[in-house]
Amino acid sequence: MNGFEFKCIFEPHNHAFVFMEKQYLVSARKYRPAKFGDVVGQEALTTTLKNAIASGKLAHAYLFCGPRGVGKTTCARIFAKNINCLNPRDGEACGECESCRAFAEGRSFNIYELDAASNNSVEDIRSLTEQVLTPPQIGRYKVYIIDEVHMLSTAAFNAFLKTLEEPPSYVIFILATTEKHKLLPTILSRCQIYDFNRMEVGETVAHLKRVAASEGIEVEDEALNLIARKADGGMRDALSIFDQVASYGNGRVTYEAALADLNVLDYEYYFKAVDLFKQHDVPHLLVLLDEVVKKGFDPGQFISGLGDHLRNLLMSRDAVTLPLLDVPDDVRHRYHEQASKLSQGFIYSAMRLTNQCGLHYKQSRNKRFQVELALIMIAQLGDEGEDPYAGRGPAVIKPLFTAQSRQEAQQDKQPAQPVAQQQPSVKPAEVKAPVRHEQPQPKPQQGRIGFSIKRYAAAESQQSAPMASEQPLAAGGATPAAHDQPVDDTKLGYEWRVFANSMPIEDKAISARMFNMTPRMISPAMFEVKVDTPKVREMMLEKRGEIVTALRKALSNSALDMQVSVVEVQSVKVAISPREKYEELKAINSDLEELVKTFGLRFD
Repeated sequence: MNGFEFKCIFEPHNHAFVFMEKQYLVSARKYRPAKFGDVVGQEALTTTLKNAIASGKLAHAYLFCGPRGVGKTTCARIFAKNINCLNPRDGEACGECESCRAFAEGRSFNIYELDAASNNSVEDIRSLTEQVLTPPQIGRYKVYIIDEVHMLSTAAFNAFLKTLEEPPSYVIFILATTEKHKLLPTILSRCQIYDFNRMEVGETVAHLKRVAASEGIEVEDEALNLIARKADGGMRDALSIFDQVASYGNGRVTYEAALADLNVLDYEYYFKAVDLFKQHDVPHLLVLLDEVVKKGFDPGQFISGLGDHLRNLLMSRDAVTLPLLDVPDDVRHRYHEQASKLSQGFIYSAMRLTNQCGLHYKQSRNKRFQVELALIMIAQLGDEGEDPYAGRGPAVIKPLFTAQSRQEAQQDKQPAQPVAQQQPSVKPAEVKAPVRHEQPQPKPQQGRIGFSIKRYAAAESQQSAPMASEQPLAAGGATPAAHDQPVDDTKLGYEWRVFANSMPIEDKAISARMFNMTPRMISPAMFEVKVDTPKVREMMLEKRGEIVTALRKALSNSALDMQVSVVEVQSVKVAISPREKYEELKAINSDLEELVKTFGLRFD
């Protein structure tokens, strides 16, 4: 009755039964299965155990392994009760015989439980092996349940091996563990191994509904689904969370109460974020992230949940994968509705960018910026998932903010300069491809990040500008065009390090070398980088096209080029023998020769 249990004791001096104050039982204990038929989510395993009991083919040692809260210890107790029942029925205990009553009342001497987490020494195991020698008084078997068996020390395992391999005929061992990989192979080879499964979300929700109906608690399907996902496959955890949310909601389990009590991000945020992606609405995306952070959630938690949401959108596009969504029917319909408005290419590209952000999140110094950049890049994707940062041509960045949109619109209305004023005329037969000239980049205004995002994105992708094969690099004697900006060593060194810092992980070696290099301008359109070895020079020349195109764009100089030279290192002879050291010192101080002659010194 509502999780409470009444206790009644007989007082001899009053010759009467006295009811004690009612005691509250948590749902995980009150609704703990008492027979195999009540166990949720382990049908194949319980059927095997029931058949073994019914046929009398019992092993002397069993190993139950699996995640926490899936029924390992519960099944071990049911198994121990059933094999000692005096009148079993199809592998299940009758619940009426003396052995069953003793088990139910907690006074059975045939079942022993040992917690290996706190009793893991050799002395504890020796005490157990001594108890094994005493046969059962009632029933057929003495059952020893050793929980968290992987916590036993190596010496305790070795002391237990012989007894585990050849116990008396009336002894059965049931070992339980959450970490089977920590057990010795010699232990595993002596047991029948049963692997318990995680609870499916649907199975957990169905069981919670039965508990709620029994307790008279009003529940919402969305709340139960959230509790089941939070429990991560553990029924005990699910029942504990259920009690917690029911207490928070004063006897009602609602979705809002579950969100507030469990501190879980509502999936409404992710539906809204995807809608903003399609609208390329960067400002409201950043406001949405700020709202999430102000509620106490980590930006990494938001990007992780966004990845799960995008995965669910992909699954909901096909009827074959639709059952993979562990969500209520109405939420599944919303996923399908939103996914129908998105292309498969867009979802793929968004998942890729989200995954990249998750991989670099822990190593990033500015974690929130890492997430903000990922949101901006997803918002820049085209309808089919085209990434402006991954193409071979110049990146076309969508407007990020309203003020910038107006300014760029005004720039687009300005008439373009005639081509004849920018370059000499050429015959049509000589023209192979139109030549693009970089326009002067506007200086970044306070409060605007459009220019910084463009420049960073070009360096980050390493592919946003034309490659060397598409746009020939300027020759060493090239003269900058009239619209090109002058470059000095300070600007060059800054952009050089910006590019090195934006290189991907696979170019970590050359990125580290670039930080130790100091590029110097040797002409208005040429800078020089000096390296130590020809091998490093080859590495730099391989990246020459990417480096130059990025620096041209960042420094607004279309004629900029790079040359790499090897610094000649002169060999230095080191004095080793006494004679060589003497000659070296004599060259520094000529008086040393007179001193040697005076004292008749030799250096042989």
